[in-house]
Amino acid sequence: MEVGLGKLWVGIDVGKETHWAFAMDSDGNRILSRRVANDEAAVSQLLADVTALEADEVTWAVDLTTVESALLLAILWDHQQRVMYLPGKAVNHAAAGYRSEGKTDAKDARIIADQARMRRDLAELRPTDELILELRLLTGRRTDLVCDRTRTINRLRQQLTAICPALERAADIAHQRGWVLLLSRYQRPKAIRRAGTARLISLLTSLGVREQTATTVASAAVAAAKTQTTRLPGEDVAAELAAELAKEVMRLDEQIAELDSAIEARFRRHRFAEVITSMPGIGFRLGAEFLAAAGDPGWFASADHLAAYAGLAPVPNDSGKRTGRLHRPQRYNRALRRVFYMSALTSIRCCPTSRAYYDRKRTEGKGAKGATIALARRRVNVLWALLRDNRTWEPTAATTAARAA
Repeated sequence: MEVGLGKLWVGIDVGKETHWAFAMDSDGNRILSRRVANDEAAVSQLLADVTALEADEVTWAVDLTTVESALLLAILWDHQQRVMYLPGKAVNHAAAGYRSEGKTDAKDARIIADQARMRRDLAELRPTDELILELRLLTGRRTDLVCDRTRTINRLRQQLTAICPALERAADIAHQRGWVLLLSRYQRPKAIRRAGTARLISLLTSLGVREQTATTVASAAVAAAKTQTTRLPGEDVAAELAAELAKEVMRLDEQIAELDSAIEARFRRHRFAEVITSMPGIGFRLGAEFLAAAGDPGWFASADHLAAYAGLAPVPNDSGKRTGRLHRPQRYNRALRRVFYMSALTSIRCCPTSRAYYDRKRTEGKGAKGATIALARRRVNVLWALLRDNRTWEPTAATTAARAA
């Protein structure tokens, strides 16, 4: 191999079991191309081989930042290597400009290296703080559990329809814990009628449901059960499945509550926790999601930079005589956009300043969604300024902070 190279670019096509590494020089000539197992010894050997080339500057580029690349990135960062990120979608788009119609790991790695050599708009990956990584794992797990809960509730509703459609319509399973507790014990209309309102109220209150809520749930359940005396085919099996699904919802609720405690405990340890939650509409959950999505807030040089990363900075969509039109960018962090959008929705209800800004945008002709997005964009300015100055939000300073950003 040639010694004393100038600049070197190493593209890594990341895989679960193996990666493919392709190194090229400033002229695009292949220096190295080989498969690398996703284990410490193989990755360390690749790093040693690249280091032995004695290049003046080495830039690594990867197409994934998921768990498959965790070991690779950790080793590179431990050795102070510069790592760039080229999204997989960009690799696929660029592939059309390279010879060979076939897709191989070696070709993808070459494309990644070549794109890193030519492009100047790639984002640099930086080591993730341990606390932020923990929040990323915990919030990701919470999202999975919430999705599981939604699917389980949908299945439970399907089983209730097979037993008593009126009961399914009356049951507010997603928001009322009392309904889940009741359905874990009673599912058939006949059994609910026999139990009666008083017994059901007593049962629910003994399980920790407030008396007023227990009365509402029990009364609605008995009223729905009285509308149907016909026994549907398969009712017994459907009732057993409904009881099992109701208990599964209860288990998921317990797991989500435990995760919330773990998320809050870690989030409160972050140096910007008080600053972030001082913003109206952002509690510890959205705050944790913000840190998980954005990483270190200090990485963003300006509020515009943060807004662009969140997909809240529209880009031009001009063509021919059609000018002045804007649209959402294709490359942005969807989780971060969700944080600002959901916090804006919440702030409209709880913050007079946000409500006034939202109403002003509505009077200017924007729809509800457009006005909310405009508010979310403004909140990016405010939050970035607060993080920059390391101070908490104050109503009188909100407008000044937004303008200063």
